[in-house]
Amino acid sequence: MALKAVFIFLAPKADPKIHKSLISTPTLELHIVGAKNYDEACEVAKELVNQGIGAIELCGGFGNVGAGKVSDAVEHKVPVGVVRFDIHPGLGDKSGDEFFI
Repeated sequence: MALKAVFIFLAPKADPKIHKSLISTPTLELHIVGAKNYDEACEVAKELVNQGIGAIELCGGFGNVGAGKVSDAVEHKVPVGVVRFDIHPGLGDKSGDEFFI
């Protein structure tokens, strides 16, 4: 059985209903979804966990606070990992904690 995972990226004008994709391999079903802020990312994560996602990876735009919010939102039911940038080049060299809170 393939692992179902999601990579959630942040982009201020992202719409998760539109800005999404799916890549399937024999061992991995990877959903890629954009969210405009932490709150929207939390909603996306909860919905996908309810649909059977087994792992969440967050883009480097998420700071420590944002990663914690997503983990709390899914009630720690699945692992949540983070690509790390202390400052993110796509966010004006700020952490998502500065940009999205």
